[in-house]
Amino acid sequence: MPIIPARARFFELLSAALTEGTLIKLTLGKPASPPADPTLQNIFIRPVALKTGPHLTFVWRHAQRDITKNLVPAEGLNLVTYLLGREFLDAHLFTATHSIQLETKPDGSARVRSKTTAPTAAPVPGSHDHAKHYAIAANTPWLRALGVTNDQGQPRAEQAAKFRQIQKFAELIEPLVAETFGPSETPLRIADMGSGKGYLTFAVATLLGSRATVSGREVRTELVDLCNRVARETGVTNLIFTAGPIPAPSIENEKTEIEESTHVLIALHACDTATDDALAFGLNASARLLIVSPCCQKEIRPQLLAPPVLADALRHGIFQERQAEFVTDALRSLLLEWAGYKTKVFEFISTEHTAKNLLIVAQRTRPAAAADDPIAERIRDFARFYGIRHQRLATHLGFAL
Repeated sequence: MPIIPARARFFELLSAALTEGTLIKLTLGKPASPPADPTLQNIFIRPVALKTGPHLTFVWRHAQRDITKNLVPAEGLNLVTYLLGREFLDAHLFTATHSIQLETKPDGSARVRSKTTAPTAAPVPGSHDHAKHYAIAANTPWLRALGVTNDQGQPRAEQAAKFRQIQKFAELIEPLVAETFGPSETPLRIADMGSGKGYLTFAVATLLGSRATVSGREVRTELVDLCNRVARETGVTNLIFTAGPIPAPSIENEKTEIEESTHVLIALHACDTATDDALAFGLNASARLLIVSPCCQKEIRPQLLAPPVLADALRHGIFQERQAEFVTDALRSLLLEWAGYKTKVFEFISTEHTAKNLLIVAQRTRPAAAADDPIAERIRDFARFYGIRHQRLATHLGFAL
């Protein structure tokens, strides 16, 4: 029997999924280098039913915007054939019975990995004219238990913004994990510091399923008890919450068990320097992926010494507050780069839905830089420009500003 090349085998499986109606979703990731469009991160493809018949919905995910286009299956398959190997090197195909990945190397060689999954009914393609498909289904039991949706599985009016935030975050986390770890690393261990009521912690656990074990850390014991009860009652078995503050980073040769086992660090809306504490925990754990959404950046504001050119503007409180937010998060991003991480900063949901919409994503790519590395001096120049003498993450890293 002839051996079918990897790329041909993948498209044979994709074509079969389209023909048999078993396609759940397809993700194109790992942009080719150099990228055709540096802002394009990945493409999501799902089946959808329109009045004119079955189509494939393509969502081009850019850093700060999404572009959606519907194509008939034949056109969609031709477009995927063109994009894969030119603009994207990896593809993840999910069908009712299999998870399949095509990995393409820059030299054009490729390999297919396939694993059988628990049988799942392929979704009946929804109509764009009437319904919307979500990364986390609206009738997911924990959404109802946490008060996000009602008994009919519809978002509650007062929780519409929270529902959109959950969906947007879920859409972001999947390609980030795929890009950072690929399909073979399992189980992944994910720590969410300052998990609150657990909306996004539940979303991560649901999205990654048996591939990940997820732990939420929260100081308010009543929320920990609530989230653990909801996880038990709704069957989210890969998720547990514990009570307590963000653990202080341990010294290198005395790491705690959770530090040794953390692959992904999440901290969403951890207030003020709690974001820095969470980042320091992730850095000390050598987590390969850090995802934080900062808020209440208060530490820097009293230190801001307005450069003469900005003095007139920064006498207004609102500008001073926004400048403090910018300086804090820019400094965090620079320090993460110094520590060996590739960083991206972007809005993950419109300010129409929440003001807490900034996301800092960092992927570890190399060891930390030396104290006299050029980036270290640029960080110090940045801090001096604004009169910043100390910052919590810099202190955790032993980085003298």
